[in-house]
Amino acid sequence: MYRLLPALLFCVLALSACGPRLSPFTQRLYEDQGWGEEELRRIQFYLSEDVVLQRELRNDRTQITRGAVKVINGREVEQIVFKRNTPGLFTFQPKTQRVAVSFENDTDNYLVFGPNPKNGDRYTLLASDWTRNSGKVTYAGQQWQVSSADAFASLLIPLKRLREGDTRGRVVGGRKL
Repeated sequence: MYRLLPALLFCVLALSACGPRLSPFTQRLYEDQGWGEEELRRIQFYLSEDVVLQRELRNDRTQITRGAVKVINGREVEQIVFKRNTPGLFTFQPKTQRVAVSFENDTDNYLVFGPNPKNGDRYTLLASDWTRNSGKVTYAGQQWQVSSADAFASLLIPLKRLREGDTRGRVVGGRKL
């Protein structure tokens, strides 16, 4: 039994190293690769952090989409939660240095990301009207609030970087008289 433990541990470590390594999607990476919309459609995106959208429900005037309804401070609030590492797909570019990524089957439901100089030019969640505590985003055609903690939620992509051992070649010694 104990003889199998080292072999089992080795297999677990070897298999975990084979999974995709997620790297931040940055403006520099985007520019260096020269990706266009066609290439972006073939990239699997992931969220770096949890993102929670919420909006207050007001009597009968508001229709509940697909979120969960909670009572917070005596108010009914609808929430949509995007968990960390939720996969998403590129849908379109609303303008330069912006990408719309859909995390649901309905491509009309998307979040917009853009490079954030305060976060290493990572493509982070974009919102309008940021205050100290929250910002506003449009999702599924409706206005939602996000916590200021979600301001640094960014896009990740599986990126295989070459290591020194992955390259072939030789070192030239030079010529002498």
